[in-house]
Amino acid sequence: MKIIVPMAGRGSRLRPHTLTVPKPLIPIAGKPIVQRLVEDIAKVAGEKIEEVAFIIGDFGPEIEKSLLQIAEKLGAKGSIYYQTDPLGTAHAIKCAEDSMQGDVVIAFADTLFRADFQLDKNSDGVIWVKSVEDPSAFGVVKLDNYGFITDFVEKPQTFVSDLAIIGIYYFNSAEKLMEEINYIMDNNIKNGNEYQLTTALENLRAKGAKFTLGKVNDWMDCGNKNATVETNSKILEYEREEMLNHPASAVIENSLIIQPCFIGENVKISNSKVGPGVSLGNNTIIVNSNIEHSLIQENTRINHGNLSNSMIGNSAQYFGVSREISLGDYSVLDFLSK
Repeated sequence: MKIIVPMAGRGSRLRPHTLTVPKPLIPIAGKPIVQRLVEDIAKVAGEKIEEVAFIIGDFGPEIEKSLLQIAEKLGAKGSIYYQTDPLGTAHAIKCAEDSMQGDVVIAFADTLFRADFQLDKNSDGVIWVKSVEDPSAFGVVKLDNYGFITDFVEKPQTFVSDLAIIGIYYFNSAEKLMEEINYIMDNNIKNGNEYQLTTALENLRAKGAKFTLGKVNDWMDCGNKNATVETNSKILEYEREEMLNHPASAVIENSLIIQPCFIGENVKISNSKVGPGVSLGNNTIIVNSNIEHSLIQENTRINHGNLSNSMIGNSAQYFGVSREISLGDYSVLDFLSK
């Protein structure tokens, strides 16, 4: 089996945190989003992962190296493809055509999940969905009485279904999917000025392909600051037992840690209360602070912070008063100076 991961977007809704790091590389509870996504799929797929193909923008050699290491940790071949123009979900997959053979899982790297990940080998594919309040922002599916998908509709403006596609798909024949993607691109068939994967899926269904649903217990978004902080807290709760042991290099003095929390290497905490739902990246220093439900990245210093529902980037400095903040990499916010 192969895993195909389209992730070319920079994540504009998560700025300023994505100005220096692409959204899929933002750490959540100590691991980049895309690493968690790929590891979760590999864990529950029940099959050997032969290849992980990443479809990226111009992210630079260091990020490409990090992505290849994610594949290597799974014992899989890592491949890098480039989507230089944002022409839609089907176009993104087209960019990785050389890896589209056999059975594949396609997972868009802007979400995390907890799901029943059984692969129905008797169907042509599995589409993972979640019931949502506002389906107009998503691709959705309709079902027949037997649980097979009868329609794929991209961002319906009138109600069709509340079953939103979360961006994870299984196909038992990548070649058949590529035939439809090539067809819609060769014939310039667009929806919303983009080549949409749902168009290719609808064409496959119309030709007799049978698609079934995958059940999602939790769909965790990382689209903006609030959603990312909430997802961080959820992941920490799911992995509570794993978070209990802090690294030996961490120094915690006269402080209270309320689990679940992630504490990275060489973190220093003094005269503070941290948690619940807090992630602290490597080499971060917390002094005289009270922090809960927040995501703090690496090499950052916080002094006299009283923070909740906050996100602070790498190599930042915060000396402050009580507030909810979103502070990007290499920023300084100082309320203590005269």
